[in-house]
Amino acid sequence: MILLGVNIDHVATLRQARYATMLDSFNVEPSVLEAARAAWRGGADSITLHVRGDRRHMQDADAFLVRKEIPLPLNLEMGNTTEMVDLALRLKPDYVCIVPENRQEITTEGGLDVMLHANELSLNIRKMSEAGIKVSLFIDPEVCQVEMAAKLGAPMVELHTGCFANSQGELRTQEVTRLQAAAEAGANAGLHVNAGHGINYANLEDLAVVPHLHELNIGHTIVCRSLFVGLEQAVRDMKAELARLF
Repeated sequence: MILLGVNIDHVATLRQARYATMLDSFNVEPSVLEAARAAWRGGADSITLHVRGDRRHMQDADAFLVRKEIPLPLNLEMGNTTEMVDLALRLKPDYVCIVPENRQEITTEGGLDVMLHANELSLNIRKMSEAGIKVSLFIDPEVCQVEMAAKLGAPMVELHTGCFANSQGELRTQEVTRLQAAAEAGANAGLHVNAGHGINYANLEDLAVVPHLHELNIGHTIVCRSLFVGLEQAVRDMKAELARLF
């Protein structure tokens, strides 16, 4: 069965909106750790968090606390920088997913250009692989990007589903076709194929025809639903949908 990685970044986003300058206050809430625990109870297969270069939501301390206290696999999303590689080598998550970062964006938009950054990625993939960390590259669903990721030695890719999520009608059909081709290319190259970005309870069904998907990383829609039903139940609801559709 397909796995669910729950991204809890937006729990930290809510905390930072009030307490960014006073994280040592006894009033700080919501708790990133409690969010990870709720996701675990709800059936999450892994926890994803993104420590950005500007530390806009998750902080280094959040990552180390979740790594210490939560027995689920930890997936660290990170930029392709020396600073973040050093953090990963200290944190030792089970996985890292290297993503592009733009200080002006609200959330990650678009995939990493693996061919453009091949030299730096090759070095960083090797460093983290030697430390026992499995590396995934967050890429647009293009066969050439998938094939280059495999050449660089990444054991996993995460297909960017943002264009899929933001499309309707014939454009949605075209995006599904792109995802199918990229997933086939990944499987043929021996890669674990994950997917994420903009996936929600409503559009999940349209992804069911994409083959070889190993794990979906989903965050915003789960956190949104949790406002009304609680995070544990929101994760359970997503797991139930995955079991029904995949």
